[in-house]
This record gives sequence, C-alpha cells and structure tokens, in this order.
Amino acid sequence: MKNRNRIIFAVIVLIVAVGVYLSSFGMNLGRYIISPVKDEMDLGLDLSGGVYVVLEAVTDATGTELDEKISQAKSIIEQRVNGLGVSEPNITVENNNRIRIELAGLTNPQEAIDLIGKTAQLQFRELDGTVVLTGENVKESKVTYGENNDIVVALEFDKAGAEAFAEATGRLVSEPNREDRIIEIVLDGEIISAPYVNDEITDGKGVISGGFTIEGATNLANLIRAGALPVEMEEIEVSVVGPTLGLESLDKSIDAAIIGLILIFLFMIFFYRLPGIAADVALVIYIMVVLGVLIGIDAKLTLPGIAGLILSVGMAVDANVVIFERIKEEIIVGKSVRTAVDSGFKRAMRTIIDANVTTLIAGLVLFYFGTGTIKGFAVTLLVGLGVSLLTAVFVTRFLLKTIVKMELSKDKRMYGVREAKHEA
Repeated sequence: MKNRNRIIFAVIVLIVAVGVYLSSFGMNLGRYIISPVKDEMDLGLDLSGGVYVVLEAVTDATGTELDEKISQAKSIIEQRVNGLGVSEPNITVENNNRIRIELAGLTNPQEAIDLIGKTAQLQFRELDGTVVLTGENVKESKVTYGENNDIVVALEFDKAGAEAFAEATGRLVSEPNREDRIIEIVLDGEIISAPYVNDEITDGKGVISGGFTIEGATNLANLIRAGALPVEMEEIEVSVVGPTLGLESLDKSIDAAIIGLILIFLFMIFFYRLPGIAADVALVIYIMVVLGVLIGIDAKLTLPGIAGLILSVGMAVDANVVIFERIKEEIIVGKSVRTAVDSGFKRAMRTIIDANVTTLIAGLVLFYFGTGTIKGFAVTLLVGLGVSLLTAVFVTRFLLKTIVKMELSKDKRMYGVREAKHEA
C-alpha cells in the first residue's frame, strides 16, 4: 500500500512538472503545437500598449431618450473603430451617459482619439448657408483617385440626396453669371472642400477633394460611412500606454509573482512540513487551472487582473493554512494523523466556505458595477476563488491523504506539530 501511494504521488508530481514546463515554454510536436501560456493569454492595453478614452454625452436628454442616443453613439463608434482595423476593441457604456473605448496595439493613438470623438456632422451647403443635404443622405463613401490622380473621397447619395443635389447644382448652373456657384462641404462646422459647380450633377455621386493623404482620406470616408454621432461627446479621460511600458509592467509583474510563490512554497514547507509539500503541489495545480480557465473564457489579463490573481492565490494559501491548523489541533489532542486529517478538513470547511462566500459577494459587486480594469480584477478574483475552493476541498485533501498513507514518518513534527500532548 505504501509503495502504491508513493507511485501515485510521484506520478502526480511528474504530471504537474510536465504541465509547468509546457505552460512556461510550450512544445512543437509537428502537427500539434502547444503554446506557452503567455502566448495564449490576451493582454489588456495596460500590458500590451494602447489607448483608452472615456467620452461623456453633452446633452440635456434623460431617461429613454438618453439611452437611445448613447446606444446609437456606441454603435457608430464601433463602426469607426472597426474602420481603424483594431483587433478586439472593447467598447462599453458607463453610467448611462458615458462610453469607454479601449483599443490595444495602436501605432497612432492620437489619431484614433481624434477620430473616435468627432461628431462628424457632414453638410453640403451653398454660400448663403442653405443646406443642400447632410451625411444622412450619403449611402456609400470610399477612397479613390481623382482626375488629377489626387486622393479623393468618392460619395454616393441615396435617392433623396441625389434629387436634392441635382436640384441644387442645376439651379446654380442655370444662372451663368452667378459668382457663388459653390457648394461647401462642411464637417463639424469646418469647411473641408468648396468645389465650383460647372454642371448639373444628376448621377447621385459626388467627390470630396482637399489634398488628402491615403490615411486622412480613409479616416474621412470611415467617419462619413459610420455617420454622425446623435449627440456631442466630450473627452473626460484619455490614457495612452506605450507597448514598451506595457511589456515592462508585465515582466515586473511576472518576476514579482515568481518571487512571491517561491516564498510561499518555502513558508508552507517550513511551518507545515509534509502537509506543506501537499499544499505546494496543490497550489501549482491551482495556478495552472486558473490560467487555463482565464484563457478558455477569453479574459484579458490586466495589471489589476494580476492583482486579483495574486489575491486569489493568497486566499488559496489561507484555506490550506486553516486546514493544517485544524489538523494540528486534532493531532495535539491525541488523534492519529489519519483521523486528524479527516477531522481537520471537516472543521475547516465551514470557515473556508464563509471566507470565500464573503469575498465572492464583493467580487460579484465589483464585476456588476465596475468598469474596465475593475471588471478585469473581479473576473480573475472570482475565477481564482472558485478554483481555490475546489483545490482546497479535493486536491489538497487527496494529496495529503496520499502522503499520510505513504507513511514517510511517524514523527508528528513532520505535520507541523511542535509538541504533541496525548490525552488519555
């Protein structure tokens, strides 16, 4: 029986060691490639670099009207962001009147900030201020080359817009001596082009020129295509994180986590001896399971998320400490080690569950009411709590019972008991 349990424990340790290696370095098996955890984990913009912007609606609207405008604005901003080619943007509504945009890995953050927050109210108007049509009448906009091989934005109007444009251009050219045969193209009150009207335009198409670069024309076409925001949005918070700073933060966090784990491993072995070894193996399993779950649910790892992960590791260690202290108490009153393990786990479960439930409630509140990085913290904390409860109840218990059955030592000091008092 002793040898059988020693083999079981050795196999578990070997599997855990292989898991740690694959999680850290990965492996190429030809047709199958196992990637290391760091390559599979999605990083938030505070680690990968990027920009986040919080926009607040400038409006007197309230209730349902405000909700509708914010919903429309969010949809339009999503279209604009998609035009930037950003991978997996995170766009959320906060406090009913704010929109938070998180964009990772941008090469030109300021351009994105300028593009996202524009109201983009497009108008075609005559010199006397008469509005011929607006951006709502534009069915399609794209970048192309003009007659002089310059970069322009080509527009196609809907039926109403085409008719209005034909009427206005026809009226202007019908009076050859008019000097104001100009239709201004205005974006958010700024004239970006003012072409002279030579002929009546009846094909429902127009062109915006203005010495654009490809990038500038693409952004303008994207703005027009997405449409104008239904409400003016004001920037109230902007943060830009460079990719170098993000990687430095990640490296420092990993180093701190490794040092912390080593200290925890040594602490558990020093104070609890054999149970400490079981706790250390269980803790490694716990960390691998948590990271696997986070990857599985496509959670983004952020600095607050790492903090939540570290806190949940502390909760997992705390659960083991409570269990081992209860076991020590049972041994001190004279129970055998095997009986003490069973009794200790039973006595500790109530305390562990109560502690985890209270933290779970706090995590759920943070997740429900929090935004952005606060939610990231809550997600890692909640996942960690759930896994720590499972490892404490099942994994640590199984490992500790296996160690006891191995009969490595009958000395109760090997279970953290300094002085054992035997009662009759």
